[in-house]
Amino acid sequence: MVLVKEINFSNRDAQIIFGSYDSNLKLLEDILDVELYARGNILKLKGEQNNIEKSILLFHALIKKIETTDSLTHRDILETIAQIKNKDIYFQKDILQQTLPKNLEKQEIFIKSRKEFIYPQSTIQKNYIKAIKNYSLTVGIGPAGTGKTYLAVSCAIESIKKGLFRRVILTRPALEAGERLGFLPGDLEEKIKPYLQPIYDALYDIMKYDELKKWTDQKIIEIIPLAYMRGRTLSDAFIILDEAQNTTTEQIKMFLTRLGINSKAVVTGDITQIDQPLTMTTSGLVVCEKVLKGIKDIKFIYFSEKDVVRHYLVKKIIKAYTKYNEKNEKFSYQDNNKQSSEKEKN
Repeated sequence: MVLVKEINFSNRDAQIIFGSYDSNLKLLEDILDVELYARGNILKLKGEQNNIEKSILLFHALIKKIETTDSLTHRDILETIAQIKNKDIYFQKDILQQTLPKNLEKQEIFIKSRKEFIYPQSTIQKNYIKAIKNYSLTVGIGPAGTGKTYLAVSCAIESIKKGLFRRVILTRPALEAGERLGFLPGDLEEKIKPYLQPIYDALYDIMKYDELKKWTDQKIIEIIPLAYMRGRTLSDAFIILDEAQNTTTEQIKMFLTRLGINSKAVVTGDITQIDQPLTMTTSGLVVCEKVLKGIKDIKFIYFSEKDVVRHYLVKKIIKAYTKYNEKNEKFSYQDNNKQSSEKEKN
């Protein structure tokens, strides 16, 4: 049964919740499986009765969320969904494919900085956080935007605040994404910072600037290129290797053997985005997956486009590319078989 409902927002609430050029509404349409029409501060909802009821509940939760803030990001919306504890709420489409577990919020990450808590947005993210907390080495593999690095950094900060470790080491290979940037001006720190910027982005989103600066100055947080890890033994440390698909077998082995007493490591990467000159047969992450699987105290977590928490289009883009690649691989396989058969006949 298709229903049409209206919600009257205050001008302030409408401006914040709808987002710039109604960008938040586009995301919410995809999550809620309803049609949303905004006119002024009135929002019209059209869809199945069950979806309409869930939508109204979520919008009321968003109104409450923005009582103390003047902004609402896509991440904020997804966090609000994760915090809704009613087990009967089922958000269709790709954001959350199943009923939200009762204990989803129990894997929250306590930050108490710019963000008070970080919540998992899907069951896979929940399992990822659980693995990081319970295993000495966790490997997160999946597409961009699934929270692999963000959640790992959040867990590292929480661990420091709980006194479990004395420092956080964040590293990634200094490799351009298919480009050659050439000479970069500045001192050594200025030259390498562009390669490490994604890690800084996660930290700036989670922590207050003053606290982050203090931790960096005191070497509680250390952000370095992977090449600088050789020869070190890291004890009492939470270590994160980002973009591991761009490491060689030797590099990832070197990284993993840096683990010292009372240390924990997280490795993240996307094997569908391997930058040249590495390939699927030479990527350290791909080899690591084959070599280390089955070893006790090592956990592999696999993400998919369903776990993407960036712009709502990112999930659709990843899905489209996956279908395209699978189709072309299939054709290539068939063509190769056909050529092989012809050779055998000749």
